[in-house]
Amino acid sequence: MLSRTADHLYWLARYTERAENLARLLDVSYQMSLLPQSVASQNENWRAILALNSLEDAFAQVYAEVNVENVLHFMVSDPANPSSIHSCLRAARENAHAVRGTLTAEMWESVNATWLELRQQHFDQILARGISEFFDWVKLRSALIRGVTFGTMLRDDALHFIRLGGLLERGDNTARILDMQYHVLHQNGDEAATDFYRWSALLRSVSAFQVYRKVYSEAITPARVAELLILRMDMPRSLHACADGIVRMLQLIANRVSAETERQAGVLHARLHFARIDDVLAGGLHAYLADFMDRIYHLGDGISRDFLVAA
Repeated sequence: MLSRTADHLYWLARYTERAENLARLLDVSYQMSLLPQSVASQNENWRAILALNSLEDAFAQVYAEVNVENVLHFMVSDPANPSSIHSCLRAARENAHAVRGTLTAEMWESVNATWLELRQQHFDQILARGISEFFDWVKLRSALIRGVTFGTMLRDDALHFIRLGGLLERGDNTARILDMQYHVLHQNGDEAATDFYRWSALLRSVSAFQVYRKVYSEAITPARVAELLILRMDMPRSLHACADGIVRMLQLIANRVSAETERQAGVLHARLHFARIDDVLAGGLHAYLADFMDRIYHLGDGISRDFLVAA
């Protein structure tokens, strides 16, 4: 496969997954902002979202105050913000258009229709209908694109690069969501850390609430939430499941220069496969997640170097 084609497919998947995960992050943050708390505490939580995406400076150039409406507008509809949902779905459509001949007709129509529908939605209209309804729409469109992709694409390198991009982005974003929410839930002490509604919102943000109930059948605890989202291989959005998929995709597309990237992916997978949650928490959850995100970042660099077009 031409490296330029692989590049477009890889980033099509990453941008689509990024839009979905951003919708999940913003939705759980919005739901948690509705709980009783001070205005200062609420705004601090929204500031954490900007910091998580390294957007504090870009936000400050446009808005004078960090509050729920300004952050939502910036992260949902601002075309000048390259990390907004608007920009991610636009970029996904542009990458799909560049390799339209490689995609099935159904996949192209799903990606294109998503962008066309989004383009007609102004932020004021989104707020009027309900911001959570919009986030549900983004998650639904991402799931539709993913389903059409798996249901119609040939099981060749094109699909493998799409899968690779999606898994890399999903692992990174799951770690970011867990890291931010775990910090927020602990910043006010043990009472906040054991708050059922807050932990429930975090689980729902990654479609894991019912899974948690099925797996543990007990009260929601921070350690169990961390174990589910980091180490459970049977949890589709866990770091372990994402790392496992990345290793398998790299094996399928391996070339003569990709051995080091495959090794790094294998090391990351082994760290998750043989880890125990008590050891993870003893060493500090933030440090563990930061290390995971660093490794994912370097994996992305290796994939770009070994398979995709030069920057």
